[in-house]
Amino acid sequence: MNRGLLTVFTGKGKGKTTAALGMAVRALGHGWKVCLIQFVKGTWKTGEWEALKRFEDLMVVHVKGKGFIHDDRDIERDRGPAREAWNLAKRALITDDYRLVILDELTYLLKYKLIEEREVCGALLNRREDLHVVITGREAPGCLIEMADMVTEMKEVKHPMTQGIKAQRGIEF
Repeated sequence: MNRGLLTVFTGKGKGKTTAALGMAVRALGHGWKVCLIQFVKGTWKTGEWEALKRFEDLMVVHVKGKGFIHDDRDIERDRGPAREAWNLAKRALITDDYRLVILDELTYLLKYKLIEEREVCGALLNRREDLHVVITGREAPGCLIEMADMVTEMKEVKHPMTQGIKAQRGIEF
């Protein structure tokens, strides 16, 4: 059976976005068109973006986030950008423009109730049948876990930052 798969990369460990971007590189290597929507991360300059610029003809990137969301911050600043990004995602899920859509850090929008879980799960259920979708972010809700064809939970065992080592270019960004 050939159909679009729903993949979720979740958990407290590092590597969720990197795993999703690895899937993007694989898809691009097959000549697929890819859409990446970043819901949280801002416009940080990373090695991944520099590499993916080489695929401008096949990859569309929408960076809509205002930076990481924290419990102690006014969540209202994120509501507008979240809705704007979600509207882009809903269109990407039904259009014929892409073979792979990556919804990076979407789970945070659900956790902080910026977008209703029911709306997201409904849109995923009604996506184009042959479309592959990857969702990343911590604390993926039960509906996403249940709907997904593949779920990988990233678990941090050891990380250099806990030893006082700063993030390094080429390794973490």
